[in-house]
Amino acid sequence: MKIALIHDWLTGMRGGEKVLEVLCGIFPEADVFTLVHLPGKVSPVIERHRIITSPLQRIPGIGRYYRHLLPFMPWAIEKFNFKGYDALISTSHCVAKGAEPPPGVNHWCYCHTPMRYIWDQYDSYFGPGRTSWPVQKAMELVRPRMQRWDVESSARVYQFFANSKNVQDRIEQIYHRSSSVIYPPVETEFFGMEPGPSPLNDPYYLIVSAFAPYKRLDIAVEAFTLNKKSLIIIGEGQEEAQLRAKAGPNIQFKGWLDAAGLRQHYALCRALIFPGEEDFGIVPVEAMAAGRPVIAFSKGGALETVINGRTGIFFDKQTPKALMETVRRFEIMTWDSAEIKRHARNFDRQQCEKAFREAFVEFL
Repeated sequence: MKIALIHDWLTGMRGGEKVLEVLCGIFPEADVFTLVHLPGKVSPVIERHRIITSPLQRIPGIGRYYRHLLPFMPWAIEKFNFKGYDALISTSHCVAKGAEPPPGVNHWCYCHTPMRYIWDQYDSYFGPGRTSWPVQKAMELVRPRMQRWDVESSARVYQFFANSKNVQDRIEQIYHRSSSVIYPPVETEFFGMEPGPSPLNDPYYLIVSAFAPYKRLDIAVEAFTLNKKSLIIIGEGQEEAQLRAKAGPNIQFKGWLDAAGLRQHYALCRALIFPGEEDFGIVPVEAMAAGRPVIAFSKGGALETVINGRTGIFFDKQTPKALMETVRRFEIMTWDSAEIKRHARNFDRQQCEKAFREAFVEFL
């Protein structure tokens, strides 16, 4: 059967791209449709597929500005022609689920979340202090239209899969659709390996994250600047300049690291700091696969992956004070690395692949 895989954009390897990578492995002959593709930014497993992009790809410098084109993305996803395909499978956190299948062709959607930019995380992106006044006013006008499109286009989906129970509830609330939960893939075996020799001798806390507004890294940067404990931040993104400006000398920014470097930093940290509300959150599971506990905000997907008091500890308010108090409590507790690793294996990549193969058995 001829399968079309649809993804919002291919500009880096994050959690959504890891799900797409699993699907690319299951359907090695599938074509991949995406709004924007920056060659070399995703894994070879994805890159070896035929990748078809939208008209947005032709805009000069699109890799730097694609996020600013949010109001045009519904139009762009609808420009794709899927004539001749037997099935559509989208992985969506933005507009991919709005792709229009030809008559008689079913569209399955793996939903990371209904479009966060116009629903639950709107204020994180477009609220006061988050962007310029003209952009705020423009989004106030555009948001209702995009919300209508998002709900109406959900009818194009034959069946939804959710990346967590958290998102399953949101799909029901916003789209009034049922869904099945398939947790995203985590390379627990890889991150559970011994990291080898390291110059990282001093105890440190760790953040691994894109620098997006809803990640709330500002909370952690302020908290650790105040408590002066060592913090290493791995990642990059649009808020990097603001975060660096707030950070004290005890905070190191390392950019993105390769898999081996990331594994080493997980294995040797005191704990992972996870201050945002995520739909699922692969990073905490990677840290637990390395045997390290997680200090997480008590909302979203972390409630499904972290066991309070056994594999991590929660803080209830997204404030520097609440995080600092939780770090103090964390430091007088004891943690069983072997138990933490065992728990992480419940979210192994093989579990995700098995669930997808069972869901799409008719295509295999």
